[in-house]
Amino acid sequence: MASCTHLDQIQPVTPSSFEGCSDCLAMGGEWVHLRLCLTCGRVGCCDSSPNRHASKHAGAHDHPLVSSFEPGEDWSWCYVDELTLAIDDIPHPHRHPYPGE
Repeated sequence: MASCTHLDQIQPVTPSSFEGCSDCLAMGGEWVHLRLCLTCGRVGCCDSSPNRHASKHAGAHDHPLVSSFEPGEDWSWCYVDELTLAIDDIPHPHRHPYPGE
């Protein structure tokens, strides 16, 4: 069974945005779904979105793990190992209140 080799890169994070993809908001772009970087907290858009900011961020910064930032979803993804993961105790907007929400 394959396993992710990057779990040590998960950090306690504060999302960069609660309104949407940080980069799309800055440029006036649109997104389909949101992903949260588990290393730095950057909120980016998914690969179904026109700009694919989450995967671009992962590649540019060597931050391999993201979590879905969609209410009702609690899965994560490793871009390097290409694995879907269920990781307990990571931030999700529907499970964990954040300051200022």
